[in-house]
Amino acid sequence: MANHENIGAHGEHGHEEGMDKKRIWSVFFVLLALTALEFLIALGFVHHWGILQKGALVNTIYIVLTLVKAYYIVAFFMHLKFEKSGFIVTTSIVFLFIIYFIILILVEGNYLLTHFQEHPVFPNK
Repeated sequence: MANHENIGAHGEHGHEEGMDKKRIWSVFFVLLALTALEFLIALGFVHHWGILQKGALVNTIYIVLTLVKAYYIVAFFMHLKFEKSGFIVTTSIVFLFIIYFIILILVEGNYLLTHFQEHPVFPNK
């Protein structure tokens, strides 16, 4: 009997910094608020009221809000916030390299697009 009580007590202490119902609901409402803000910007400020114009500013706002939402999802629902710092740094470095390579591909693609259009072998029809 004493062994079973010890196992139950150990299980309670193992999840102290994990996700409880209160934290799950708070993260849910943060994600809901960010999504509602994105819809308000898209449908209200841009299309209905015309306060903001489509362009770099609106795209930057969307990207920042999406990155914040991605942080909350990865940190809390994928439990990365509760991992050791070495794993977090390793994962972050890989993510930064992926973003870096995507930017390099886009820059190189734009370079090739502009230079192939000016080349006499590939005339612009």
